[in-house]
Amino acid sequence: MTSPAPGDFAPPPDAATRARWRDAERAHLPDRTGRLRARMAADDVGAYFGVKREHMRWLTGFTLAEGEEKVAGHSGQLLVGPEDVAIVTDSRYTIQAHREAPAARIEEIGYDLAASWPRLVERTGARRVAVEAGAVSHALWERLAAAAPDVELVAVEGWLEALRAVKTADEVERVAAACAVADRALAALLPEIRPGVTEHDLALRLEWLMRTGGAEALAFDVACLAGPEAALPHGAPGDRPILAGEVLLFDFGAQVEGYRSDMTRTLFVGEPRERDLAVYDLVRRSQAAAIGTIEARVRAGAPTDGRELDAIARSVIEDDGRWPAYGHGLGHGIGLATHEAPSLSRSATEDPLPSPTVFSVEPGIYLEGETGVRIEDLVHLDASRGLVARLTLFPRDVIMLEG
Repeated sequence: MTSPAPGDFAPPPDAATRARWRDAERAHLPDRTGRLRARMAADDVGAYFGVKREHMRWLTGFTLAEGEEKVAGHSGQLLVGPEDVAIVTDSRYTIQAHREAPAARIEEIGYDLAASWPRLVERTGARRVAVEAGAVSHALWERLAAAAPDVELVAVEGWLEALRAVKTADEVERVAAACAVADRALAALLPEIRPGVTEHDLALRLEWLMRTGGAEALAFDVACLAGPEAALPHGAPGDRPILAGEVLLFDFGAQVEGYRSDMTRTLFVGEPRERDLAVYDLVRRSQAAAIGTIEARVRAGAPTDGRELDAIARSVIEDDGRWPAYGHGLGHGIGLATHEAPSLSRSATEDPLPSPTVFSVEPGIYLEGETGVRIEDLVHLDASRGLVARLTLFPRDVIMLEG
């Protein structure tokens, strides 16, 4: 096929579009806290203590960059009570919190959350506080429990993740915009891929193209893996030169207004081996079977779940019998975090997929020491509208580059 060009994909969002998204995000905050409070009431807890940075942004608008939570101390962590939302900060983040989260109450507590904990909880009137157990360290849990012994800490997981899995239209638009940034960047990189260029240099160049093409950040570090290295599902690019006759796997994503994309494409440099083409075709059929099932269920008004979709995609590879199927899950939700609910995997629940939502579909085959193929697209599901749409628009056909 003819290689895609950057102009085949949507341009970066303009200032007016970005402003509209920000206005929409602020407008969603009361509904989001309202839904959390409904869950709190159902489970008889008077407050919710959250520490994940994507939860901070989703509930208040306060932002931390990827990894910044490791140095931010408690800044941005939040306590949702029945009447307001408190964000704790130290002096480094107080101005930012007032600017980004004007509807929240900002509490500058310094670096000792436990010292302020009794006062913060007393203001909510709570005697039971839900705590994000999977993200709060045992040491912090013990300090908070000791600081307010009359307050019960209730371990909870997945409350906000489940709420965030259902996407608003403007959230989907931002994911789609991030997909377009990634699509354009890979299309722009294609003429630069040739034997002798290293994985590292191609990964760096792809990052540059995304950052200068509308991305505020990467969704995650770029993976660029050639030949046998493509058999590493989460490998890192090295100084290995690209060789003619090898596959070249890219796994990468952009971030636009906080929301992320995630795509994988496996390309062919020079004349491909027949085996590699056969592997590619099988992976493509596996992905098509899963997405086709979603489309058929939506047309029929019937639900589907992540465990079933994983089994369907996996069975295409297993029934063929020539190579082992992927060991990871078929896919994951995406939004403010690269990996979030819902899960499409063998360990996923049998609950129907939420809707509207966005998730990846990414089967693969990995032959250690030989080759690897994965194809990954993001899919927007809105059952109420009868909609199943790929947000990743870079072609999935075999693309052979000059060797």
